[in-house]
Amino acid sequence: MRQEHRGVLDGKPLPNELGTEGAEWHWQKAGTIDVTSKSIELRLKDLMGFDGRCDAICFTKSETAPSNSNDILPVWRKQMLGLPQKTERMEGYDLVVVGGGYAGMGAAISAARMGCKVALIQDRPVLGGNGSSEIRVWAMGLIRRGKYPRIGEIVEEFSDKAKKSPGTFEEFEDAKKEALVRAEKNIDLFLEHHAHQVAMNGKQIQSVTAFEVRTSREREFRGKMFVDATGHGTLGALAGADWNIEEKGRMGMSNMWAWDEATTPTSFPKTPWALPLEMKDFPYPVDHHGQWFWESGFDKDPLGDAEAIRDWNLRAVFGAFNAMKNGDGADKHPTAFLTWVAYIGGPRESRQLFGDVILTQDDIVSKKEFPDGCVPSTWSIDLHYPKKQYAQKFPDNPFISIAEHDRRIDRNYGYPIPYRCFYSRNIENMFMAGRCISVTHEALGTVRVMKTCGMMGEVVGKAAAICVKNDCLPYAVYERYWKQMDELLQLPGKAYRENVNSPFTIPADALPLASEFGPMSGIDPVKLPGIIIDNREAKTSGKWTSGEGLKGYIAHDYIYAGADSGATIRYEWKADRAGEFVVRVAYQQHENRGSQVPVLVETPTQSLTKRVDMRKAPDSDGFVTVGTVRLQAGELLGVTLSSEQSGGFVHADAVQILPKP
Repeated sequence: MRQEHRGVLDGKPLPNELGTEGAEWHWQKAGTIDVTSKSIELRLKDLMGFDGRCDAICFTKSETAPSNSNDILPVWRKQMLGLPQKTERMEGYDLVVVGGGYAGMGAAISAARMGCKVALIQDRPVLGGNGSSEIRVWAMGLIRRGKYPRIGEIVEEFSDKAKKSPGTFEEFEDAKKEALVRAEKNIDLFLEHHAHQVAMNGKQIQSVTAFEVRTSREREFRGKMFVDATGHGTLGALAGADWNIEEKGRMGMSNMWAWDEATTPTSFPKTPWALPLEMKDFPYPVDHHGQWFWESGFDKDPLGDAEAIRDWNLRAVFGAFNAMKNGDGADKHPTAFLTWVAYIGGPRESRQLFGDVILTQDDIVSKKEFPDGCVPSTWSIDLHYPKKQYAQKFPDNPFISIAEHDRRIDRNYGYPIPYRCFYSRNIENMFMAGRCISVTHEALGTVRVMKTCGMMGEVVGKAAAICVKNDCLPYAVYERYWKQMDELLQLPGKAYRENVNSPFTIPADALPLASEFGPMSGIDPVKLPGIIIDNREAKTSGKWTSGEGLKGYIAHDYIYAGADSGATIRYEWKADRAGEFVVRVAYQQHENRGSQVPVLVETPTQSLTKRVDMRKAPDSDGFVTVGTVRLQAGELLGVTLSSEQSGGFVHADAVQILPKP
């Protein structure tokens, strides 16, 4: 009743994901029954224990189990299931995408809209990967910014808006993701299809074979181009791509969970199979949820031991809740009950497939410029390690992590990841998108978040269309066709065409073009009267901090600086005509803001200073007048806010210049 795969590559055991070659099936007698009617109902009451597995049930008059022969059993199994012995061939695809997380969805939708015929293969029943209801990691990483602010518009269509991680089932909108993919007539979606075999033609992938996990029906997918969006680099490993797994310091896998409180006392069964935990052995799950840091498997084999890592996480979760209900936390949790536990693990790090560029931490921090930089990475270099205070009891496999951040990342514009990280250096027709791209362990810390991975997919989808149109390979997109790529990267995410040679259609509901700093989250200055100069157009000195928490700001954000910190900000405007002008500054009031912020207004002939109390509300439109000036055409107006004797934080948002009525 239990199936275990024991594949071998170069004399080493392979994990389950790498196929059934060399497989062994283990059968166990479950009992004897008398069949006296044409139909029976079978209930397995004794299939118990922690995470018990049942692959198949066989009824036989013989005491001998079916043969374990690799040649005999697959044939017998297909006969029993009424499946064709010959693998069904699926042909005519321009692009075959393996993996249906954010990266795979981005690649499939992007390529389909560029006119490619796409097969999207996903081994789970839902799309989204870590961003699905099965795992519930909220989508992080800023999109729609940098050199190509159109990239990320497709991600915007399917990204979750969860308020926390883990969020609720409803927030991850599995049905919406699937509907979005199925609405693309150029995509054939194959859910619950496990890709396990690759056929090669020299250095190119010829086909990928996958079996449908519910029926065991096998399909062979043939295409011109392929995308490894598996996260684990599975397709690349099967194809013989160059790859690496970091020997030490790898991040682990998380299984998040949630609990709530009933109105009356609840019970929880004792869990002798779980980790023997007391309340001191784990961080208290505040806000009724166990977050990302319920993570284990550091430096364990992230592929061969993936299931064992997941099981260890579950033993930790149930051991912790047992401590809350039946252990030393019982008196404080009489009404507590579990609402959800992720039975699918959320992995972070395994294989890195090598491309023509291997991105490093130094590249990112020093802002090394690559001509093909295109996907903005805005997350800090976020690497996870076991948290020492909780590792004492289980030092061999700690289950609580801590994140260490290198925050020298440009979070506004983003670091542009080069396209050459998105295709294999030795498998000629294979792209990569997601956390298996060509980066070092440290660089993975910033590129691995889901919205960033989704944007990689968008870029790969467009590159695939160029390959199909020009009958070329991925490397040639950079070397010979980057001008075409540049043009595609500037198209709206909803732009589409029938095939790679058709003209584009831009739908009326295409998103407006964002700026290099992303879509505006505040008031659009174009909609305000007069001349608006935003804080991002001003010259700053000293330390300023960006903020978005106080709503009603102009454009992207506001900035603030501490009292007497030496910080200043200067707005400048060269008059386009002569006249008298009213000068106003925008701010959002707060109790910690300065009560006497100095605002200096200067022209070639005037200089005046006004103190503004930013603890009081500005006018109803968010501005307050600081002076009136007369200017000749071409003369310069300067408005400077200073922290000197401000009496609190200086808030700088925008300056408005209006003709005097």
